[in-house]
Amino acid sequence: MRVLFAGTPAVAVPSLNALVEAGFQVVAVLTRPDAPIGRKRILTPSPVAARAAELGIEVIHAARMGADTIARISALSPDVAAIVAYGGLVPPAALGVPPHGWINLHFSLLPAWRGAAPVQRAVMAGDDVTGAVTFQLEEGLDTGPVFGTLTETVGPEDTAGELLERLSHSGAVLLTQTLAAVAAGKAVARPQQGDVSLAPKLTLDDGRLDWKKPALALGRQARGVTPEPGAWTVLDGQRVKLEPVRLRPDVAGLAPGSLSVQGRSVLVGTGSHAVELTRIQPAGKKMMAAADWARGMASLESVVFE
Repeated sequence: MRVLFAGTPAVAVPSLNALVEAGFQVVAVLTRPDAPIGRKRILTPSPVAARAAELGIEVIHAARMGADTIARISALSPDVAAIVAYGGLVPPAALGVPPHGWINLHFSLLPAWRGAAPVQRAVMAGDDVTGAVTFQLEEGLDTGPVFGTLTETVGPEDTAGELLERLSHSGAVLLTQTLAAVAAGKAVARPQQGDVSLAPKLTLDDGRLDWKKPALALGRQARGVTPEPGAWTVLDGQRVKLEPVRLRPDVAGLAPGSLSVQGRSVLVGTGSHAVELTRIQPAGKKMMAAADWARGMASLESVVFE
């Protein structure tokens, strides 16, 4: 089949690789425009665009799919479009261009966690199991019928980034299998069943830790926002970045946000028991081990995270 592939971030690259390796004719890649990266804000191609260039595949850049982009896609005569984390809406005028429509690889067990940040929201909610599905894209938000499903256990220390990395590879296999079934005329899509939950895109505010919350909730939150947008707190009016914390149910009595050092452990009080800091990045400095940061502080007795 002639396949149009739509995707942008690194988690979409395994799917592009898998389709090429499986022998599908990827006629073009649709991705978002180059974005400024790093402190120098250098315009950089998306990971999918960079990989497509290596493979010699035509790249179509579009932040939104206007008439010109849809016309360009139509001229390629794709049989099907495969979409993985493209980062933009597919308008109704584009949905009907490929005869087999658009097939989306989504990293949740739909209808759970419809939206832009399904893995992150699943981790933050404390889900024990998540997964990925392939489904037929339609006008509603991740509402289309499902072709295939896989499940993935959420480990107690998994960050969203680690979980998404695993799903990106297992999901690539699922997407390839789905398109092979579509090509063979054997694919069956079934309506979604179950409770609907939404997974809106994360903002910087989603990473701020409220130390009055229970330690378990804070631990889930920190893992869910890692690596992006990252967990953080406020110290002396400045934002301090944190890597995921460890639960310390053996330590109680610390007031929320108050710090204490026990051996090499830097502890913070919460609404329940303490948590242990792993790594911290003070404003204007590099990420460092929490114990090294604590040694550089004159005293932690008066230090309070806000």
